[in-house]
Amino acid sequence: MAKLKIASWNINSVRARIDIVRQFLEEQQVDILCLQETKVRDDTFPFQMFRDIGYTHFEINGQPMHHGVAIISKLPLHDNGRHDWQDNGEARHIGVRLDCGIRLENVYVPAGGDIPDRALNPKFGQKLDFLGRMIRWSEDLKEPTLLVGDFNIAPLECDVWSHKQLLDVVSHTPIEVETLGRLQAAHDWVDLGRTFVPPPARLFTWWSYRAQDWAASDRGRRLDHMWASPEVARLATNHYVCEPCRSWIRPSDHIPLITELDV
Repeated sequence: MAKLKIASWNINSVRARIDIVRQFLEEQQVDILCLQETKVRDDTFPFQMFRDIGYTHFEINGQPMHHGVAIISKLPLHDNGRHDWQDNGEARHIGVRLDCGIRLENVYVPAGGDIPDRALNPKFGQKLDFLGRMIRWSEDLKEPTLLVGDFNIAPLECDVWSHKQLLDVVSHTPIEVETLGRLQAAHDWVDLGRTFVPPPARLFTWWSYRAQDWAASDRGRRLDHMWASPEVARLATNHYVCEPCRSWIRPSDHIPLITELDV
């Protein structure tokens, strides 16, 4: 068996934060990095930094200023694919097959705006519809798969700093949580975060930039996830988050997640 180490990180502009991406990769030595919210066109992606430290395989789906996803790897990537779950051409998904036979799917679910009502806020409806398309994809999924990314939903009461105060806040509303639950059930996805860090233990991945001192206030949410097909989940040996990254120079408001597999 070989050890496979995969990371996922909403980087909130890969070019603006290229220094901390390099710092993270040099510290953690992951085999594969999945990024969301890269905010860069494919032709201006910063390939050279990654090549300089041994990452020579890329699959990217970008657009200027908004959205964008990428898979950067030391290992070969095959059979790339893109799903338009947003149904408007936004760059929110990229998927590949690894040599070990596992599909790796990297997704950036829309945030959904500020008002949790599709009649008043079209962005919220788009988010729910995005998840609906993912549910239909999951129902037909046959390949062993690792699904990673920024889902923009904190499903459990312990996945937010205050369940009561966030019930009407987009990312933790009952309809979002219910819809994410249907997505999970559609393929019997295993939530690796809560497999290795069982509830009600604290496990946040995002803190707002608005907080003067994010660590002191600790008003976090678990918006980023790694889910595995049941057969892939059995290969997982570890899963953790890298919270110190939130304090690095010019940080993302999200932190990286890492899963280790024996394949």
